[in-house]
Amino acid sequence: MKQPNAVQGYKVDKSTIINLEKGKIPPQATDLEEVVLGAMMIDKKGVDEVIDILSPDAFYKEAHKHIFEAIFKLFENSEPIDLLTVSSQLKKDQKLEVAGGDFYLISLTQRVSSSAHIEFHARIILQKFIQRSLIKISNEIIEEAYDETKDVFDLLDTAEAKLYEVTQGNVKKSTESAQSLVIQAKKKIEEMSNKEGMSGIPTGFNKLDELTSGWQPSDLIIVAARPGMGKTAITLTMARNMAVDSNIPVAFFSLEMSSVQLITRLISSETTLSSEKLRTGKLEKHEWEQLNVKVKALENAPLFIDDTPSLSIFDLRAKARRLASQYGIKMIMIDYLQLMTAGGSQKGGNREQEISMISRNLKALAKELSVPVIALSQLSRAVETRGGSKRPLLSDLRESGAIEQDADIVSFIYRPEYYKIDEWDDDERSPTAGQGEFIVAKHRNGGLENIRLKFVGHLGKFENLDDFDTPFGEFHSKMNETPSDNAFTPDNFPSASDAFGSPDDDGVPF
Repeated sequence: MKQPNAVQGYKVDKSTIINLEKGKIPPQATDLEEVVLGAMMIDKKGVDEVIDILSPDAFYKEAHKHIFEAIFKLFENSEPIDLLTVSSQLKKDQKLEVAGGDFYLISLTQRVSSSAHIEFHARIILQKFIQRSLIKISNEIIEEAYDETKDVFDLLDTAEAKLYEVTQGNVKKSTESAQSLVIQAKKKIEEMSNKEGMSGIPTGFNKLDELTSGWQPSDLIIVAARPGMGKTAITLTMARNMAVDSNIPVAFFSLEMSSVQLITRLISSETTLSSEKLRTGKLEKHEWEQLNVKVKALENAPLFIDDTPSLSIFDLRAKARRLASQYGIKMIMIDYLQLMTAGGSQKGGNREQEISMISRNLKALAKELSVPVIALSQLSRAVETRGGSKRPLLSDLRESGAIEQDADIVSFIYRPEYYKIDEWDDDERSPTAGQGEFIVAKHRNGGLENIRLKFVGHLGKFENLDDFDTPFGEFHSKMNETPSDNAFTPDNFPSASDAFGSPDDDGVPF
């Protein structure tokens, strides 16, 4: 008679016994590693196909890492790659014996006869590397999750950052040699010499793009101004120029206005219909047609707006990573920095410390995603109380120490008309009506300049000042008229009162 399990003891499943006997080994494909390395040493075409796919860390076997490093060095120095040169490079690096010696290198080349299917094999090696990376990250997350002293939000942020690195296809390098960096820099310079246009993201403002060559990847750009100067207007104009004109994916995080309000401003700018008409919906038949036709380009633009209020830096980084992964975001804008919160374990301390932590994290985010990040910022009331010129200074930045230190570019918006100043403080004493200055006060990698722009208040946007000069001349030549004081209409040249526009919901002009 068969005894019950309680008497027999615990019954072990057969598959469990097999797993215990075999144990667990990390995902690997050492046979394919041998084939790929062998093919790279006998066929230059094989090197060209996989050199940018693999890295030394992608190889499971230690000897294979050293062999690939030697091949990569030869490739960087534009030297021939074969059995003898790889052996020589390993000797130079004092790693020939660790890599298995000459006999092992010979055996690798004997395993293959050509580089056929080498890219497919390399992709499998990369997949195994990603699997190993995920296992390593998962173990680290599990270990940290058991640590009661860890803040859960910090843990989430760290976990998401590590997983994002894997989705990008590589694990971050800790250090790089000067030789490697010089080669990368030279390659980038060569690419730019053959490329038309600018190296960064164009803003659509000609003089600003000439000064900066566009917003550069990894840069943190601060755009600061007093309320009512047009911070949101200028960044929305930039976002529109990038997304509509250049088809560059832009993420706009609005902590002050709703996404519908922002898109309504953009519709006003795109259709030249005043925001007041759009808010009330009182449009003529031809204006409805104008709306439907001109809004098409905006509809198809890769512009993504997030209006989460009191957004924490933790949430911003998480959202930005997802947008970069899903939509290839190339530009991030935040309106505005002082409305953000620290979140996670960073709560507490005074507001200056909190802003300091936020600005540091924004710079870290720009570097992590390799995209420019624009953050709007408020200025202190010192501007209002100052006598004479109201042009902002770096010292007017709220929590200026941290923001000024972390930013690559600090800029200001200044509209003298707002302060009832009728003339610019220059030699020409030209009128200030409908104009503003974009002041580049700090530029880590370039010069400083005050750039005049046209402010179209009733449409909530800025434009190139020169754009308004040429069309008028063309208009008169077409009409065979001589320019005169009454040649312009209010539609072509907004009045000073129009330049302020209608206030938004919180009473702040565009």
